[in-house]
Amino acid sequence: MKKGIKRFIFGVIVLLVVSVLGFIIWAETPSQPGEYALAALKSDSNVQVTDHGNYISFEPTGQKSDTAFLFYPGGHVDFRAYSPILHSIAEHGYQVVLVRVNLNLAFFDIEAGAPVLKDFPQVTNWVIGGHSLGGVASAYFAHNHDEIKGIVFWASYPADDRLKNSGIKMLSIYGTEDGGLDNGAKIEQYKAYEPADTVFVVIQGGNHGQFGDYGPQPGDRPATISAESQWQQVTDATVKFLASFTP
Repeated sequence: MKKGIKRFIFGVIVLLVVSVLGFIIWAETPSQPGEYALAALKSDSNVQVTDHGNYISFEPTGQKSDTAFLFYPGGHVDFRAYSPILHSIAEHGYQVVLVRVNLNLAFFDIEAGAPVLKDFPQVTNWVIGGHSLGGVASAYFAHNHDEIKGIVFWASYPADDRLKNSGIKMLSIYGTEDGGLDNGAKIEQYKAYEPADTVFVVIQGGNHGQFGDYGPQPGDRPATISAESQWQQVTDATVKFLASFTP
């Protein structure tokens, strides 16, 4: 009997170890950034791109707003894949910071943005945002940090109502062909958790994966517009929202 118990315990331990290792291997092999994303990580005459290790900053070389945008990547996606839109936002005069998260899953690193707030003390208004699960994590971060004045959800939503009456401003952008959101049904489902004045921007023909440049998203629907068109519309909506924080 004792030998049987020992074998059972040993088997459970082995199963747990294999499961954990399997999860880590999966987490550390995320969807990779495409050629447009890699190109957007290079500095140009309008934007200085700097890799700080735990985050990448996109800093306008010209006149800069006192409002900045902190961004959390989606789950199981290499954070660099979001650089096309973030580089474009910086071209409009906004400091943008893209954080790296542990295991490529923002839920395991909700406080990843905390060092950024300390490193850029000159910023008056911080707006946070994220794609998919990164957006959910960004809302938790906002709840923990009064410096955050607004949240931008890219194909995402808050998981609860803790910010509903906080006075924080919200923007929700999603595509009509988003398989991850059941074509927008989840956005409707979670509206009850958002302030009444939340701004919603619907991208006709946009899908889930085209918020970044990392290839097809499992479970997504095919977009009926180009990635470049979706990136431009997301940029325009986000920039307009950021501008609302500056008198």
